[in-house]
Amino acid sequence: MPRPLKRILYVEDDASIGKIVQIALESVGGFTVEACDSGAAALERAPAFRPDLILLDAIMSEMDGAATLRALRKIPETASTPVVFVTTKLEPRKQRLAERMGALDVIFKPFDPMRLSADIQRIWGAA
Repeated sequence: MPRPLKRILYVEDDASIGKIVQIALESVGGFTVEACDSGAAALERAPAFRPDLILLDAIMSEMDGAATLRALRKIPETASTPVVFVTTKLEPRKQRLAERMGALDVIFKPFDPMRLSADIQRIWGAA
């Protein structure tokens, strides 16, 4: 069984979605969440935060999820941190790329914020 999941880094460039997810994960799931509005912000804050899991928006304007993940893998503190992509759509080719990059799973938007913590725990438990 994996270690307990406590700290989640959530990378999402849509501020309204980011806030809803942060509130849901903290209030419903009891997680400690560090929300980042860009890949660059994630690269800056992830090493000190040391997340157990990274929720990563696949489609962002400046640095997409794949580029962000590649950069996170070069940082010692996040080189092996499990990742779950969050996206509105992921064509089969990109889903295979996410799997090859080591993503645990993909969560599709729109999702129910009240069920998100349970979905993440299910993914974490299956890892």
